[in-house]
Amino acid sequence: MIKVDDIHKSFGAVEVIKGVSFEVKQGEVVCIIGPSGSGKSTILRCINGLETYDSGTITFDGRKVDPSDKSIVGIRTQVSMVFQRFNLFPHRSVLANVTEGPIQVKGEKKAAAEAMAVELLEKVGLANKLDAFPENLSGGQQQRVAIARALAMRPSAILFDEPTSALDPELVGEVLTVMRDLANEGMTMVVVTHEMGFAREVADRVLFLESGGIVEEGPPKELLRNPRHERTQDFLHRVINPLE
Repeated sequence: MIKVDDIHKSFGAVEVIKGVSFEVKQGEVVCIIGPSGSGKSTILRCINGLETYDSGTITFDGRKVDPSDKSIVGIRTQVSMVFQRFNLFPHRSVLANVTEGPIQVKGEKKAAAEAMAVELLEKVGLANKLDAFPENLSGGQQQRVAIARALAMRPSAILFDEPTSALDPELVGEVLTVMRDLANEGMTMVVVTHEMGFAREVADRVLFLESGGIVEEGPPKELLRNPRHERTQDFLHRVINPLE
């Protein structure tokens, strides 16, 4: 479904993505892990067309992802993205946040969009928050609204950019539960995360990224328990045993 082939990306003189290649099959969950600044979020933004790339090719269902081409609008309706900081409209209710995309981008009727939004908010455990505004929600609730908003576009795949990194620890679980349910339902997902337990339990494959390149990849039981590369071993030791 998603094919990333030899992608390079620089910001000024700094090359942040250095020849990254991988594929994501339909229904697969791929987790990308690695230290801050390794290029993880930039890769997601390139897949979604929010960022241009300098060379290489990204395709979604055989269509090239090109932010300068009008086809990018159609691709974005099929590849939703959930961000670190929720990015909800603060002046709109929960219901209005979830219906914005279907109505404004896909041209759906308001009544139909609202009916679907109610179902999705019930799915993420927020059926009682339809009229609430983001400022009245916890971080975990805001992120669950953001997931409902992404699902409202009826995407074929969802990209998650460290969706729990801005949350208090006690709120992380409620977001990961929703993501686990999506994975169990067969949603294609690419997840940038520091939640190793989630990656171990849910991912089909894990990619370890450092300095703009893939150092190692494999099934979570292999990569997270018995990494082959010394740098992967060091990273996982620091993440899993931070006080040692």
